[in-house]
Amino acid sequence: MRHRSLTAVLVLLSILAVTRGRAAAPPVPAPPPCVCDISAYDVPDDGGGAIAVSWELATTTISPAVTRFEVLRYAAGEEPVSVGEVPFTDSDFVDVDADHGRAYQYIVRTHTIDGFVDSVPSDAAIATAQWFAHGRVSSLVAVIIVCGSIIFFIFRARSGAELFIRKIPGLDAVDDAVGRATEMGRPVLYVPGIETVSEVGTLAALTILGHVAKKVAQHGTPLLVPTADPIVMTTAQEIVKQAYAEVGQSDRFDPSSVFYLTYDQFGYTAGVDGIMVRERPEAVFLLGYFAAESLILAETAHEIGAIQISGTKETSQLPFFVAACDYTLIGEEIFAASSYLSHEPVMLGSLKGQDLIKIGIVYGIVGLVIVASIGYAIAPDGTSVLSGALEAVKLWLAGS
Repeated sequence: MRHRSLTAVLVLLSILAVTRGRAAAPPVPAPPPCVCDISAYDVPDDGGGAIAVSWELATTTISPAVTRFEVLRYAAGEEPVSVGEVPFTDSDFVDVDADHGRAYQYIVRTHTIDGFVDSVPSDAAIATAQWFAHGRVSSLVAVIIVCGSIIFFIFRARSGAELFIRKIPGLDAVDDAVGRATEMGRPVLYVPGIETVSEVGTLAALTILGHVAKKVAQHGTPLLVPTADPIVMTTAQEIVKQAYAEVGQSDRFDPSSVFYLTYDQFGYTAGVDGIMVRERPEAVFLLGYFAAESLILAETAHEIGAIQISGTKETSQLPFFVAACDYTLIGEEIFAASSYLSHEPVMLGSLKGQDLIKIGIVYGIVGLVIVASIGYAIAPDGTSVLSGALEAVKLWLAGS
């Protein structure tokens, strides 16, 4: 009897020990979610060298133990190498260092606080270049319209058709200004701005200088061209020399009439003002890039009674020229001057084509504003047909 009681006590103690041991054992961590459905494919509408990788998790929720995803790449006969990492919240990656035309496979490695687990390799993908980006159709259409318009008007100009170009008073007054200087026996002063030849405004001024130099050479009027840059001086000398040669007056060209003063802004301004006061030019051209010195030069020319033709692309200086000068080329007029003065078919056709495109853009913007306003008036929540059409146009222009 005692033997049986002792045996029962021992069995009971054994059961308690086993139960306690199981309760004290740490919980087994759940395995990290497995990455499945991994796919690799060439990035569409690109220049090659990029492969996109996307994947899904076997579970719908991400384990808190997952810290990041690492993407490994390998080609045939190579070991997988890491090409990048993404946060655990992402499910896609773009490899931008893939060799063009080479097949690659990818593995997504799921990192956790306890280690990592690799996915099965993806199918092979090859990075290739596409000839046409379908998301840029709107850009292609715009290029075709712009180029087509310009080419059409160039052919029309070459065929002898009269292209209407609105009058630009400042350019029409060039001949009158040179003629007035000739009658008064005074020189013509041409100031091409204070910037270098790399400035587009300076290039436009030098183009107009060629036309003015021809008129001056034909009338035998002295020409003075002070410059603020040595390269501008050299370029202006060649332009004036060529202009004199084209009208058969090469022997009258004086290289010293185009000269360098200084690159200092207000030193140059003082030098030009001094020339105005001493030489008393009858016609003054202020064309090119100007800054704070614009009003100083214009006031001095006005003080000596000279006829002034000015122009600059700097909108902040245009009010000073408008206030103090007889004629002012505003905005793009200074760039259209070469086409306007030369009447060369290619340049005229290009100018006419660009003007037509600008008119079309203005009408298009006005039309879209009207459509948007009517669509909003019909359905303020944006559900009207007009609002939908406008949104479709916006997406198409954005390339979406």
